[in-house]
Amino acid sequence: MATGTRDPYEVLGLPRNASADEVKAAFRRLASQNHPDRNQNDPSASVRFKEINQAYQVLSDPERRAAFDRSGGLTEQPGSPFGPNGPFPGGVVDLGDIAIEGILGDLLGVFGVGKGDRGDLKLELELEFTEAAFGTQKTLRYGRIILCEDCRGSGSAPGTVPTACSACSGKGRVRLQQAMFPLAVEKACPRCNGTGRFVTHPCQGCKGKGLVKQEHEVLVSIPPGVEDGAAQVVPRAGNRPRPDKPAGDLLLTIRVKPHPFFRRIGDDVVCKVPISFAQAALGAEIEVPTLEGKGKLKVPAGTQPGAVLRIRNKGIPRGGSRGDQRVEVQVAIPERLTPKQRALMEELAKDLNVDTMPEQKGFVDLLKNLFG
Repeated sequence: MATGTRDPYEVLGLPRNASADEVKAAFRRLASQNHPDRNQNDPSASVRFKEINQAYQVLSDPERRAAFDRSGGLTEQPGSPFGPNGPFPGGVVDLGDIAIEGILGDLLGVFGVGKGDRGDLKLELELEFTEAAFGTQKTLRYGRIILCEDCRGSGSAPGTVPTACSACSGKGRVRLQQAMFPLAVEKACPRCNGTGRFVTHPCQGCKGKGLVKQEHEVLVSIPPGVEDGAAQVVPRAGNRPRPDKPAGDLLLTIRVKPHPFFRRIGDDVVCKVPISFAQAALGAEIEVPTLEGKGKLKVPAGTQPGAVLRIRNKGIPRGGSRGDQRVEVQVAIPERLTPKQRALMEELAKDLNVDTMPEQKGFVDLLKNLFG
């Protein structure tokens, strides 16, 4: 009981096992003795009369009295979660589908830990690199639990009907009183799994469960620009957890297969393209692959190995815009030269005077500084 509020049994002077008639008799006697009109010179009479009336209100109502006995008075405390306006009126916690065994697990479940199975189904969907880039539609086939068509989810053989479950009297819920905690716990009836019905003549198709597993097919639309690891939800395409519950969702995790030539950085696609020494030195217009086929790339004269050139708007489309294609230039050095090619290269080397080139000179100066 709250501070300043006495036990109603104590107020009426009654034992815990007092009958309803004894409660009524005690109330009438004490109310008559302490009525303010009969005690006009006693200011405390009105307080006692109010306390007596409150005690009678609790003990004269069978449900309220039972809740008080279960909770040890918590149901009557102002602002109590077990009070009439609290989330657990009467000291009863309905755990619903919380899937944690034991009273400690039940209490954790009340506060959001261990939610029960809602029928959600998790699968992975594999896409090609270009499918993820431009979006696609994929037909997905998988097994899911649905209502049995033979019995329409009742679990009973055609021509028969389930009977009311004797364990829960058809309510689908059973109440457990835990001695170590001042509240009662409600759970789905284990005999009928919360349906309130018991199948006496099981359906052959589902063996009385009302549910069967069946192959299912769904068309999934993938938007452009989806990334590896992205999640997508298909509503109500999951399992049916119980015949009287709706199907859960299908939760898809997108897996994008690697591309042999491209890789992705943000909304850009990146690739490496080899060019000749002559093309790098003189400049050229070369043909390169893109996500949509062949494209043209202008290589400026004097392009250095490892330089990154861009082809605008040839990357990943997403949200009304599109990334670029980045091309990393690799200068291909021939492994073997013909005598004529070698002679020309030697002549070119002399003409270029490589040792006096700014890059080479800077490198030589650095070596001198390091090693003396």
